[in-house]
Amino acid sequence: MPAHPFFSTPKLGFGLMRLPKLPDGAIDIEQTKDMVDLFLESGFTYFDTAYVYDGGQSEIAAGKALVARHKRDSFTLATKLNARVSTSREDAEKQLMTSLERTQAEYFDFYLLHALGSRNVPLYDEYKIWDYAARMKEKGLIRHWGFSFHDSPELLEKLLNDHPDAEFVQLQINYADWESNTVASRRNLEVARAHGKPVVVMEPVRGGALANPPQRVRDILTAADPAASPASWALRFAASQEGVMTVLSGMSNMDQMRDNIATMKGFVSLNEHQRAVMEEARQALLNVPSIPCTGCSYCTEGCPMQIKIPDIFSARNQDIIFGQTERARNRYAQIIKDSAGADQCIQCGQCESACPQNLPIIELLKQAAQAFA
Repeated sequence: MPAHPFFSTPKLGFGLMRLPKLPDGAIDIEQTKDMVDLFLESGFTYFDTAYVYDGGQSEIAAGKALVARHKRDSFTLATKLNARVSTSREDAEKQLMTSLERTQAEYFDFYLLHALGSRNVPLYDEYKIWDYAARMKEKGLIRHWGFSFHDSPELLEKLLNDHPDAEFVQLQINYADWESNTVASRRNLEVARAHGKPVVVMEPVRGGALANPPQRVRDILTAADPAASPASWALRFAASQEGVMTVLSGMSNMDQMRDNIATMKGFVSLNEHQRAVMEEARQALLNVPSIPCTGCSYCTEGCPMQIKIPDIFSARNQDIIFGQTERARNRYAQIIKDSAGADQCIQCGQCESACPQNLPIIELLKQAAQAFA
């Protein structure tokens, strides 16, 4: 791929999807300020949020912790428009203005059509969001536009052929999903590269799961480099791929921030031996059963029963990956103490239509209900 100006962006981006929380569930703005400051002081500049993250609180936090405290030209800010939460074309278009109000950013450096897949592309077409993004770029409210994507290489190929003016793509790239039939990390990356589109990586640590992998995987990585954390291996794997502009990490505390900065400052791509280690780790991971939920919580936004699906799946993984049955049961009991249990799913299918991973959530909830009965 020829040199692209986007590739001057530092390789680590700060994903604002999983910000630190206070005991009451609100975003910890003071800790977020400290994380933002350290990130910028370390030479990184790319921040990523979205209209729907934390019900809008993520964008507000970006405004308070970042925009209000740092010169606008010292960072780049990305956010996203989600057509699924809109009731009309006009309603969808209002999201940009709301995002600008929440962040007080004046403009967005990068603006994305959010979480495109076969289920919602017709909605983006119906609302003519592609044309809207181009018009907003002409008005100067956004500098660059693209889309985040969760679907097949065939659909990605079609979208890039139909909309060649999209400037970049955000893809789920990690070693666990590298050869996945559903996520298709490698094949989607190859499609984007073939079209000359720089790639922003999301979920490089698969919602945190690759920061704490099964013991067999951890042993492989530790044997290769005892000083490197599992998360650092995952980040370097994603950042080492050709065509990657930056890698987002949804950091939730200062320890994660420091570890990621240590990994990515002065970034050097994986060498041949390290790539072989990653392949061995990937193969080992394939032999471990798990629910590949990234904890994005898109499934919960419209759940009529308000089931905490990602939390339940996390408890289930605690059992099936690590064999911590009693701890998993206790965690599940805590989760459903003030919310619906897995057995209260009414099988409406809303969650499955929203899931970027295309998980069979209804069946997985049935299994969780049986396991935790």
